[in-house]
Amino acid sequence: MNMDLLLLIQGLLIGIFCYLGSVSSPWLMGVTGGYYVVGRPLVAGLIIGLILGDVTTGIILGVAVQAAFIATISTGGTQNSEITYAAYGGIALGLLSNADTGVAVTLSVGIGTLGLILHNLMMIVNSVWNKRTEKAAAEGNATKIIYNNAVYPQLLNFVLRVVPITLAVYFGQGFITRVLDIIPKDVTQIMTVLGGLLPALGIALLMNLLIKENKQLIFFLTGFVIIVFFTDSMIALTVFGVLIAYIVFLSLGQSQIETDDDGVI
Repeated sequence: MNMDLLLLIQGLLIGIFCYLGSVSSPWLMGVTGGYYVVGRPLVAGLIIGLILGDVTTGIILGVAVQAAFIATISTGGTQNSEITYAAYGGIALGLLSNADTGVAVTLSVGIGTLGLILHNLMMIVNSVWNKRTEKAAAEGNATKIIYNNAVYPQLLNFVLRVVPITLAVYFGQGFITRVLDIIPKDVTQIMTVLGGLLPALGIALLMNLLIKENKQLIFFLTGFVIIVFFTDSMIALTVFGVLIAYIVFLSLGQSQIETDDDGVI
């Protein structure tokens, strides 16, 4: 098969999965199988690796991008990046250009920002379909209701995701490689360092959501020290963490029993 045609097909497949993983796609049990599974960078890395023939690198880049976006939430409908564009665009371009994880994360952030513009454009246009649906409902036209409420919005979502990602993959391989060659090495190193900081920022944001008291940092720091200096086995660390959690649970339970016996509530 012609290599250009193969790359175009690969780009089209990646674009389709970007659409299936979007928050507005209903085909994989809504957000259950779509946005929260296929739309996650870790899963996207596996899918892109299978499509492009390098599963190991795809998963490695997926882990890096996932860490950068691990605490990304949509508060009140607002977002600072579009995670599915970031995942499928950034990981695909990073894999095709043989970029390291730092550069791939930086590419993902940039593509995610551009994707957010397209996502907001889709939301604006969808308001038009809403008006048309209201008019169709007033007329009692069930066919127009279906088309304006389901068909047209999904076609728009499909085009705004599949077309940009397909073109980025098809034209991006040589383009990204040339750009990386042209960019001075110092600038590339800065991109790598910044990209390496983004996962740390994502973890910090997640900790900010989960940790309610400063003393809870003890558990995080203990796990960090163990994994860095004593063992690189996540299974061993998980078992150790479960034991510590059980000891803490027993300790808190005993304290509660003593408090109840004293008549203090």
